[in-house]
Amino acid sequence: MKQTFTDRVRAFFHPIIFPIVKFLAKLNIHPNLITILGTFGFIIVAILIAKGKFFLAGIGIIVFGTLDTIDGTLARYTKKESKFGAFLDSTLDRYAEIFLFLGFIYYFLKNANTWGVLLSFLAITGSFMVSYTRARAEGVGFECKIGLFTRFERLAVLTISLFFNLHFYIIALLAFFTHFTALQRIFYVYNTSKKYNKGS
Repeated sequence: MKQTFTDRVRAFFHPIIFPIVKFLAKLNIHPNLITILGTFGFIIVAILIAKGKFFLAGIGIIVFGTLDTIDGTLARYTKKESKFGAFLDSTLDRYAEIFLFLGFIYYFLKNANTWGVLLSFLAITGSFMVSYTRARAEGVGFECKIGLFTRFERLAVLTISLFFNLHFYIIALLAFFTHFTALQRIFYVYNTSKKYNKGS
């Protein structure tokens, strides 16, 4: 199976993450607790964004985004993988993004930036459609990880935008390319399903 960009990044940082995972395993920390803590961390990040503290928010995304890698690795290492754990992780990931963009919407509203509000709305709906198209594709039996701006890429560019105060332009980019990615996945499933039906 071809590795995605996200898979390659996770493999690269595995030597750094794994000692943390082993330490948490010794403390008997449950992976689901890490997942929940990560989500609360994104609430803090959203508050920082709403207050215009962008550099601190960027650091927060790096710290709490790392927990999203740790929880899955911890679950596999401690053999505590479960269907509920996977469901919880995916669901709380969506909430984490809601909080992030809610922070941006509040910030733009406070600064009377109508375009910022509109683009933030399009970016969050696009982010949801990227995730939804993958989930529905897998629901009908097709793996669908293709396309630009998966969750990792979205968080990466948002982090860069916060460090360099480019959030308006990056959100505009996300507003377009998240929906583009969702369309990529729709056409991918369409073409794959045609090939599947021919082979049946």
